[in-house]
Amino acid sequence: MCTSRRQHGITLIELIVFIVIVSVALAGVLTVLNVTAQSSGDPLVRKQMLAIAEGLLEEVELRPFTWCDPDDATAATATSATIGAGACTTTIEGSGPEAGETRTGAVTPFDNVNDYAGLAMASPIPSVTGGSFAPAGYSATIAVAPEALNGVGDATASSASLRISVTVTRGADSLTVEGYRTRHSPNLLP
Repeated sequence: MCTSRRQHGITLIELIVFIVIVSVALAGVLTVLNVTAQSSGDPLVRKQMLAIAEGLLEEVELRPFTWCDPDDATAATATSATIGAGACTTTIEGSGPEAGETRTGAVTPFDNVNDYAGLAMASPIPSVTGGSFAPAGYSATIAVAPEALNGVGDATASSASLRISVTVTRGADSLTVEGYRTRHSPNLLP
């Protein structure tokens, strides 16, 4: 019985076709990896923007929301945002900081939620102690406006509720977070 064995080897053409197919597949995988690597920093920028915005929003929300400026002599006993008996002595708390107040001031720092209205901070955003709060390249703005919340307040300057909007920007990207602050303790001073 005679058996013939045919050895099957890879021809040169088969080898070239295999190399071409593997090369095309490898090029496709590398293209996907390249696109992924180029945009891998984007989530980090968004996370940093969110952390900055949340930190600033919390800073504003933790400030007192009083009838009178906390420096007013009757701020702890006032019953309305007016001047006179049972109310403020000289300074009703208004939108924006009072004369001389700054966010980073050691002598006259912001002492009320309303002081932050219209605040714009360029890069690098400073902390309340004057150090660096955020990496370079980020800027922030804070808007504080009266907001009616189902009877909790109205849209007037003496409203019992405020909407706080913090917008952080880096290049063409921006992110806004919002929160509300009610006047639950109008005589609580810092």
